Amino acid sequence: MSHIVEIRTQVRDAAAVRASCLRLGLTAPVEGLFKLYRETVQGLGVQLRDWRYPVVFDLASGKSQFDNFEGHWGDPRRLDEFVQTYAVEKTKIEARKQGYSVVEQPLADGSIKVTVQVGGVL
Repeated sequence: MSHIVEIRTQVRDAAAVRASCLRLGLTAPVEGLFKLYRETVQGLGVQLRDWRYPVVFDLASGKSQFDNFEGHWGDPRRLDEFVQTYAVEKTKIEARKQGYSVVEQPLADGSIKVTVQVGGVL
């Protein structure tokens, strides 16, 4: 029996953030204070490709903060790509903790199909 699940992603896991950065070829995330355009924020900073300022995640709340000046200082698709990758990596981490196997398949529209084998055959 299969189940289709829609996931609304909150970034709360540092290991999944690190795995996402590695997978996307980004520099490792850094914990600390980060200057965005007009304010300084604290959290786990990720420097997305071609973004002027990092995206900063508060892992306790799942909240993200960034300033891309409505796309002028960073393409929003890069953030979407990161969040999608984070969701896949977090799913893989949690499934493997439970002893499940995970298979992922990139789809033509850019999304990723993730299949978690709970028991039996995929």
